[in-house]
Amino acid sequence: MAGLRTAASAPIACAPAPLAAEEARLLLRALADPIRLQVIEALGGGERCVCDLTADLDLAQSKLSFHLKVLKDAGLLADRQEGRWIYYRLRPEALDDLRAWLATLGAQCGRPASPCS
Repeated sequence: MAGLRTAASAPIACAPAPLAAEEARLLLRALADPIRLQVIEALGGGERCVCDLTADLDLAQSKLSFHLKVLKDAGLLADRQEGRWIYYRLRPEALDDLRAWLATLGAQCGRPASPCS
């Protein structure tokens, strides 16, 4: 989340709200499909045109479009249109949110159980 700024003040850093478990499930569900994971990996090097993704991943345009929609709806991708082409890119903030959620899980998973009564 970007800092807030008023005319008379300096930027205020705002910590992003922690990812809710349901949001994490949505992201993980989107990433669980092997084709969508290939799309994510292909976009790891930067923004790509749908035509390039179709060729590089050897997918029909309709199949790729379905997977891009799922990833975009999950918040993992952003897109922009230039002429008749659509370019997709990863949303790093979504990946950062998921990374923070997983780190919290990792930090808590070592706690011992409470004794049974």
